Order: sequence, then C-alpha cells, then structure tokens
Amino acid sequence: MKLTIVYDNEKIVDDLETGWGFSCCVDGRERILFDTGWDGNVLLRNLERLRIPPTSIDKVVISHNHWDHIGGLSNLLNVNDSLKVYVLPSLSQNLKREIERRAELIEVSRGMEISKNCLTTGELGKSIKEQSLLLETKNGIVILTGCSHPGVERIIEEGEKYGSVYGIVGGFHGFSNLKVIEELNLILPCHCTQKKKEIERLASSMNCGVGLELNFEI
Repeated sequence: MKLTIVYDNEKIVDDLETGWGFSCCVDGRERILFDTGWDGNVLLRNLERLRIPPTSIDKVVISHNHWDHIGGLSNLLNVNDSLKVYVLPSLSQNLKREIERRAELIEVSRGMEISKNCLTTGELGKSIKEQSLLLETKNGIVILTGCSHPGVERIIEEGEKYGSVYGIVGGFHGFSNLKVIEELNLILPCHCTQKKKEIERLASSMNCGVGLELNFEI
C-alpha cells in the first residue's frame, strides 16, 4: 500500500505546488483519493506531475464539509465520470446533488469498508462531523485524517477497534496533548496542525509536504 501527499500547505518536491488544504492518494487494491484540497487546478496539476492520472482514481473519500478539503472535487469530476464518492450526511446538500449528477454518491454514517484493507471510521464528532480512513497494514492500523475535528484521541480510539494503531497521517486541528501520539511509530502532521513544530520534535514524526510517498506492507 502506498500513500502520496498530493495537496498540502508545504511541499518536499520542488516542481509541485502548495495550497491551503489537504489531499492524499491511497494506492492499494484500488486507487482512493482522500480529500481534494482547496484549488482543483492545483490538485489536477499535482496529480499529473506525480504520475497519478485523474482518470485512474476509483474512489474519493471526503473527510468533512470544509472547502479546503472539498474544493478540488468539481475539477476532478470534470475529468473522471466513473468515481464513487463517499461523504457524510452533513456534507453540503448542493455538493451532494452535484456529485449525484456526475458520479456515484455513497453516504457514510457508520464505519464501513471502502476497499480491501481500507475502512472509514464513519461519522465522528459533534459540532463538526468528520470521517477518517483506517488503513490495515502489516505493522498495524495507519490512520489518515482530514483535520481531526472530533479529536485525535477519539479517532485513535476508533482505530483501536480494528487493531493496534501504528501511525497517524493528516491534520491535527486544535491538538496539543502530545502524550496521545508520542508512542506511535509514525506521526505525520500535515495541513491544519497548530502544534506542528512541537509534534515534529517527536522521534517518530516526519515532515509532511506535497510529494511525500510512504509505502506499507499489507
């Protein structure tokens, strides 16, 4: 299984573009795009430069109803008309109608399998609803988050229902309790992480940016 950061505030490959938002491509049995960043043009250019043809994406999972995670979806739908798009019931009704006109819309309330070795937590949180992905690897569960509005602790708790949590990748909005993650084997703080510098001091933390690739045995 391979993860590629395709949209983020920072980059680690010079000829890629940054932007406000987040998107990560998961390559396993199928190709899944988790979130779509803010600017669809930047998203599509980065995908092409990373040799990920937009038409090769099978499924899209939208973490939550904030534009920096859904903004690129319309552009992607323009070039790929065979997508399955997994969203929460709380997603904008207008956007859900647009998706239904141009792709297969799947509403997610409870945890479910998205693809082989890839599950969604289902809807978590109270004021801001959000879903995260749980990736089953040989080393344990790798969690992929959007902004972690429900709380990193709550998301990890959900991940632990499926096995030992190996690592977490994505945005950690409003997160400050480093003890919750300090024993994980992989910590990758991305877009929307306020305590990023403190988190990056942890031994298992890596610098996130567009172009970063991670490979896991499954």
